[in-house]
Amino acid sequence: MFYFTESVRFFGNTNPEKLIQRYGSPLYVYSETILRDRIHEMQNLLQDDTFVVNYSIKTNSNLEILKIALEEGLSADAMSPGEIHVLLEAGFPADRIFFVANNISEEEMQYAIDRNILISLDCVAQIEQFGKINPGGRCAVRLNPGIGAGHHKKVVTAGKNTKFSVSEEDVDAAIQTAGKYNLQIIGVNQHIGSLFMDSEPYTEAVKNFLSIAERFDSLEFVDFGGGFGIPYKKLSGEKSMNLSDLSVQLSSIVNEWRKGKRENISIKTEPGRYIAAECGVLLGQVHAIKNNAEEKYIGTDIGMNVLVRPSMYNSWHDIEVYRKGHPISDFECEAVTVVGNICETGDILAAQRMLPMIHQGDIICVLDAGAYGYSMASNYNNRLRPAEVMIDASGEPHLIRRRETLDDLMLLFQ
Repeated sequence: MFYFTESVRFFGNTNPEKLIQRYGSPLYVYSETILRDRIHEMQNLLQDDTFVVNYSIKTNSNLEILKIALEEGLSADAMSPGEIHVLLEAGFPADRIFFVANNISEEEMQYAIDRNILISLDCVAQIEQFGKINPGGRCAVRLNPGIGAGHHKKVVTAGKNTKFSVSEEDVDAAIQTAGKYNLQIIGVNQHIGSLFMDSEPYTEAVKNFLSIAERFDSLEFVDFGGGFGIPYKKLSGEKSMNLSDLSVQLSSIVNEWRKGKRENISIKTEPGRYIAAECGVLLGQVHAIKNNAEEKYIGTDIGMNVLVRPSMYNSWHDIEVYRKGHPISDFECEAVTVVGNICETGDILAAQRMLPMIHQGDIICVLDAGAYGYSMASNYNNRLRPAEVMIDASGEPHLIRRRETLDDLMLLFQ
């Protein structure tokens, strides 16, 4: 069996068993090397002097990951005052934070305004609200290019059926409303969805987006959005997204667009999953094995409170199995359903998955858990959120967020 973690020496100078003995289970583990590699790949997506990569921190907002992103020269997207606060704590200057807002209150707008952070407004009503509290201010507008894409309908964020963005037919109203309050729209952004592996919807959306952007006369940047996919089925041979081809296509589109004397308008993108997903895995222990009717269940401590994506989106995550610190052979495999410890029938990590023969006490390693893993974790069933560990470039592990304690559950009641 091909083990991704073995092929890239993911665990450096340690192994899953030692990590769990030291930091507890379940446990998020990140590779600094893979994180930096993915950042560099995204920075090379477009050979344009104005190109800026904004890391979308909703995917993973651990302070150490943010500090690495900052060190590597990334800017960042925030979706809430909380994310803005964390970015400022990580050291990001205000002019490298972009507040991509959705249905926010006046208080949330004012929070960003007070800190000189640019806000993207995604409907005429929000432009009106912003204008009333900040007349003469600068802002961006999120546009709907009319094309959506993604791995699940819940993550398609453009096209006809979405709560996001100003549609093309409302652009004139958006511009008029901005003019009413003497607002300067200095940027436009889009985001068509999440986890697309085929670049065609993205490039078509970019073309439409740039066409709509022509209607704004004071732009300093255009933001193409993110959503770039990663191979969640890499153990069975799924290939990575072809960024080289996408780079060629985007360069051609941008170069043609630049002919209209737009040399001073910068190009941005906002990847999250592509940067964070593959640098993270989730370790957990097998505590029970049982048969119900004709189904064999592998009971683990990785509940939907720790990783909700499989339950929420029916998402696939490859699973590796370790025993005594080493990967086990797939000489004998069987179909099993891997479940967590939450009181929900839908607490399923993998259904009818062909895996090596698993024993109680084995460690399962869930791949590609660096994005939308810890950031979507909860205390459901009053379960504690796990620790996070970074394997540094020299192969040594470092605790970057402690495990919660029972006392933490009571903090907000005091």
